[in-house]
Amino acid sequence: MIVRNLDEITDTEADIKEPNWRSKRIVLAKDKAGFSVHETTLYAGTVNDFWYANHIEAVFIVEGEGEVTDKATGETYQLRPGSLYLLDKHDKHQVRPKTDMRAVCVFNPPITGREVHDENGVYPLVVEDDMAS
Repeated sequence: MIVRNLDEITDTEADIKEPNWRSKRIVLAKDKAGFSVHETTLYAGTVNDFWYANHIEAVFIVEGEGEVTDKATGETYQLRPGSLYLLDKHDKHQVRPKTDMRAVCVFNPPITGREVHDENGVYPLVVEDDMAS
């Protein structure tokens, strides 16, 4: 059994801070659960273009409000606490938080913690075996 608290992750290497968002990686590939779990806060007024070409992501909003746009269809969905969106087709999307928006995110395959968004908003596929290199 693994038990963690966000206080243990805050300001460690698993706490990733970017200008538009902050992601606390709670479960990572090294935990060998088959998925990763993050608490991510997207900051009010930012525009965030993402495309997880190598991952499926589920996002559950626990605090704040905003919207997500499917970049393929142009359809926009309102987000508030209790909303979930699933990027089951590796959907290119844009997230625009109206207020600071806190979400719990689940990735499959799991994130190792070394991934960085590229110019297209994509995480490269990094597998746990790559951690040794």
